[in-house]
Amino acid sequence: MSRKFNKFCADRGKDLHLVFEPGKFLVSESGLFLAKTNIIKHTPSNLFAGLDTGFNHLIRPMFYDAYHEIVNLNNPSGDSKYYSVVGYICETDNFAWNRPIPEISPGDVLAFKNAGAYCFQMASNYNSRTRPAEVLIYHGKDYLIREHEDFSDLVRHQTDPIAFA
Repeated sequence: MSRKFNKFCADRGKDLHLVFEPGKFLVSESGLFLAKTNIIKHTPSNLFAGLDTGFNHLIRPMFYDAYHEIVNLNNPSGDSKYYSVVGYICETDNFAWNRPIPEISPGDVLAFKNAGAYCFQMASNYNSRTRPAEVLIYHGKDYLIREHEDFSDLVRHQTDPIAFA
C-alpha cells in the first residue's frame, strides 16, 4: 500500500482494504487494436473504409455503440475526411459512422484506441472467422503472446457425425 493510503487509514482510525476492477482504467487504455484497410468505397451518401477484420474481433462499437478513437497510422496528420469504417462481416459490422479520420488508402493500418480489455477477451469465431494474434510491446520490443488462429483451430474440436452412424 502507498504511504498516502496508509495515512488516510490512520487518520480515520480504520484498517481499510482497497479493491478495484482494473478493466477499463488500466487494461483498456493499455491496448490498441490494429486493422488493415482493404478497400475505400464511395457512395452518393458515404465514404466507406473496409477493413480486414470485423465485429468478431472488436464487438463493442456494433454491440453497444461504444466509441473507440481511430488513428490512421500510415497518415496520422493528413487532411481528414469523413469515413464510415466497416468490417468484413455482412450484418451490421460497423466500427464508426461518418468519423473524421486523416485520409485513408487501401493498405493503411488503422489503430483503435482503448481496446486492451475488449478485443481478444470478447472475440469470437462468429461466421467461422479466426481470432487475431496478440502482441505485447515492452520497453520498445515486440513479443508475440498469442498466435493468430488458423482453420485447424476452428475445426479441432469438431467431430464427424457420419462416424457415429
